[in-house]
Amino acid sequence: MQLITDLHTHSKYSRATSPEMNLPSLWRWGKIKGINIIGTGDFTHPLWQESLVEQLEPAENGLYTLKQQYAKIEDEKLPENIQNNLIRFVCTAEISTIYKKKDKVRKLHTIIVSPNLNSVKKLTEKLKKIGNLHSDGRPILGLDNKELLKIVLDTDPDMLFIPAHIWTPWFSVFGSKSGFDSLEEAYDELTPYIYAVETGLSSDPAMNWRISDLDKVMLISNSDAHSPAKLGREATVLDIDLSYQEIAQALKTKDKRAVGTIEFFPEEGKYHYDGHRNCEIVLEPKESIKLNNICPKCGKELTLGVEHRVEELADRSLGFKPKQAKKVEYIVPLTELIAQTLHVSGTSKKVMKLYEEIISGLGDEFSILRKVTVQQIREQGYERLAEAIEAMRSGNVEKTPGYDGVFGTIKVRAKDNNQEQSTQQALFSKAT
Repeated sequence: MQLITDLHTHSKYSRATSPEMNLPSLWRWGKIKGINIIGTGDFTHPLWQESLVEQLEPAENGLYTLKQQYAKIEDEKLPENIQNNLIRFVCTAEISTIYKKKDKVRKLHTIIVSPNLNSVKKLTEKLKKIGNLHSDGRPILGLDNKELLKIVLDTDPDMLFIPAHIWTPWFSVFGSKSGFDSLEEAYDELTPYIYAVETGLSSDPAMNWRISDLDKVMLISNSDAHSPAKLGREATVLDIDLSYQEIAQALKTKDKRAVGTIEFFPEEGKYHYDGHRNCEIVLEPKESIKLNNICPKCGKELTLGVEHRVEELADRSLGFKPKQAKKVEYIVPLTELIAQTLHVSGTSKKVMKLYEEIISGLGDEFSILRKVTVQQIREQGYERLAEAIEAMRSGNVEKTPGYDGVFGTIKVRAKDNNQEQSTQQALFSKAT
């Protein structure tokens, strides 16, 4: 069966993360979003690991479910139409490594996926001898990333080692500030054990297809959620039976079980273009090159974005698509679509009220964005939302790229998009 997976999340013990990032909230929001397999995140943190042991119980091989006493409370908060949505957890963590290699400081983030809690405990016993696991849910280790890979493989060869958001400037394997120019440069003889990479919010598969070095790995997408509502910003679709081994084999072999990814438009990512946040300077790569990558306002070096870095390493032309390419779907979060049609902030109470109403009537968010027909949305009385989703699905959007830590914006070009509507009722004929 096709399952939506989000393997990169965090807990409340990570820096700059919502206190609501706990297992019951992830369970509830997973059902709201329509995600089937959720990474626990942060399994190296001692207190979070205690929560995993206390609140989860084994389900299918290598997967976990929320214990009934917690699940029942959360399910009762949900509309009846999504209470039975399938949710499983898989043990994951993100680890930051900072080290020097070939006379350059390297800063890499890596997702570790474990087949069970026993292997989690074994790995954390080894890692706590290397660095402080208590201070942050995403620990920082002074360790060569290749050495971390060795430790992971020695602990349990069934663990997955996935370079995270591989293009972001500061903390990634290809990052312009502290990364490498190839996987082999980072991992040497252990490169064959890198089966998958996470493309990150600021890039999409099409950008990664330009790098022949990445043909051998599976391109996956995840949310890197720091709050429950951000789950599923991006995700990976697998056609598998419920088991850890099925997940692992789908990513390792890239066979028909690996269906594809659900993506942000990459321009919405906060490191897509070049620029300087403090100077409010945003540039396309070709403009930056003309300026020798120097900010025209302050004279300092620009933060080079993902598109620039991809262009540097690309050995294929724009638009190249490999034969083995997987399916790619682009989405705009439902709250953003509602906010655009209402001409209000995405965090307004009006948006959240309508979001809850729409979920109650039409199902989980991914179903609404991907599968519910435009006609069904109209029949529920959401005419303008139907137009917005139709435009999103066809790629009829206006893109303002993000840069240097500033998220970009994606606006749908629905019918009458320039016609100001002043009331909620004018936009959603059912809502009053």
